[in-house]
Amino acid sequence: MEGKTVIKVENLVKRYKELVALDHFNLEVKEGEVFGLLGPNGSGKSTTMNCILGLLKYDKGNIEVFGKKMAPDSYEVKAMIGVVPQEVAVFEELTVLENVDYFCGLYVNDKATRKQYVEEALEFVGLQEFKKFYPKKLSGGLLRRLNIACGIAHKPKLIFLDEPTVAVDPQSRNKILEGIEQLNAEGATIVYTSHYMEEVEQICTRIAIMDGGKNLAIGTNEELKNMIKTGETIQVEILDFPQAQLESIRALPHVYRAEYEENHLKVHYTKGQRNLVRLLDYLKEHDITFGRVYSELPTLNDVFLEITGKELRD
Repeated sequence: MEGKTVIKVENLVKRYKELVALDHFNLEVKEGEVFGLLGPNGSGKSTTMNCILGLLKYDKGNIEVFGKKMAPDSYEVKAMIGVVPQEVAVFEELTVLENVDYFCGLYVNDKATRKQYVEEALEFVGLQEFKKFYPKKLSGGLLRRLNIACGIAHKPKLIFLDEPTVAVDPQSRNKILEGIEQLNAEGATIVYTSHYMEEVEQICTRIAIMDGGKNLAIGTNEELKNMIKTGETIQVEILDFPQAQLESIRALPHVYRAEYEENHLKVHYTKGQRNLVRLLDYLKEHDITFGRVYSELPTLNDVFLEITGKELRD
């Protein structure tokens, strides 16, 4: 991919006693990307971000941000970074305006510039009417938006957003996602983590799926979908499907699994053309009456589950 490298992580190893949290992890994020970092709980996402931000010591490897080696005292580099943590991190005793002003003031000394930046941040997240409110008076969605305003008020070139839409209503979620796309359009490079796969599909230009401290797959949404076995899933409503026909269905071209339960025939295909036409022709030839038909292409969620497995995580 063309463009300057904003984040470069090479052979990163981080151990917590016997536990290997990051196992020779590699990552490269280019300027202007909205980069999705996905993984099950315990996969190493938070450890990765904390190492990149210089908040956590690691055992081996190299991290560069904006072409400079990242260290705990890399203040010049850190001034170009904004962080929106998963847990809302604001001061309860400060108003909305005072909170944004405080966090912006960590990086912007000039009062006139800071005042302008704070106003723009409040407008950006739609909190102008709530300037004098204290955090405890805000709804969950407004708190999330305040969290974002505090992280981006100093106009960082690189923004980390960790689960920014957790537990918010659909209206706030849309507002947040639109804001992220606007930040990107204005020139910010964004690293985004979420458990909401549809959000990642919507806004991320490239995506990495990690587990066990390793980068298992990386690419665009379409590139990741092409890595997995599932090409298409077709569901057909059939009130009474003869079980004996299942083996014949499984023998059709490109079918790798077929099952019938709760009046639905579900056929899973690898890549292939004319799957739907072939299946419907088969049903007609065997006088099998059917109702509605659904054809689904693989989603990012399918990719995620196929790559990381379906077992539950803590």
